Amino acid sequence: MKVIGLLGGMSWESSAEYYRIVNERVRERLGGLHSARCVLYSVDFAEIERMQVEGRWDDAAAVLADAARALVRAGAEVVVLCTNTMHKVADHITDGLGVPLLHLADATAEAVTAAGLTSVGLLGTAFTMEQDFYTGRLAAHGLDVLTPGAADRAEVHRIIYKELVLGVVEESSRQVYREVIGRLVERGARGVVLGCTEIELLVSARDSPVPVFPTTRLHAELAVDLALADQRPGPGRRFTG
Repeated sequence: MKVIGLLGGMSWESSAEYYRIVNERVRERLGGLHSARCVLYSVDFAEIERMQVEGRWDDAAAVLADAARALVRAGAEVVVLCTNTMHKVADHITDGLGVPLLHLADATAEAVTAAGLTSVGLLGTAFTMEQDFYTGRLAAHGLDVLTPGAADRAEVHRIIYKELVLGVVEESSRQVYREVIGRLVERGARGVVLGCTEIELLVSARDSPVPVFPTTRLHAELAVDLALADQRPGPGRRFTG
């Protein structure tokens, strides 16, 4: 089993889910008392969030690149960046890293394609929904990506940063997400990507009339499958670096 490096803390609420899922997946695959060989580096999200708001993406990239290199020094053989939004700087993190980074958008697109869908709605932070680093990566896999209207995007973003990253789960916010999903479906979405690692704390398949793609679970489970398969990075797009 390869050692999985979890680059987390953004937020720790979802990073805890990554740790749980990778270990559950290993137990499912190997049985008995098996657990994942993994190392975790958790950054201070307050610092990263401030850089996001101030547009200091290069500074954030430098912090995460240092953390990723620390994971490699600790023995990581593949790195998993436990956040959708910070994949904006994924290419910077992999520069000189020496091990592959499993790109979350590629893992998600692979699952959507395997389900036979080509049109999906995307929920996430405003950065993820409004900038091309994520929607463009999904589109490169042949997917048509729909994002909510401006007011819905603002509310989806607010709930993530004011509630979910703090571990607050409100039924009223779940209803907001259900309504946003409904409007995406009305516009033609045949599936919905839960494109923020905290969203899975709030909504699930039962909250949507179409299939949902939980990016945290997809990312974590694929990391385990690759770690157990002794698979080296090939020509596909799932690896960055």
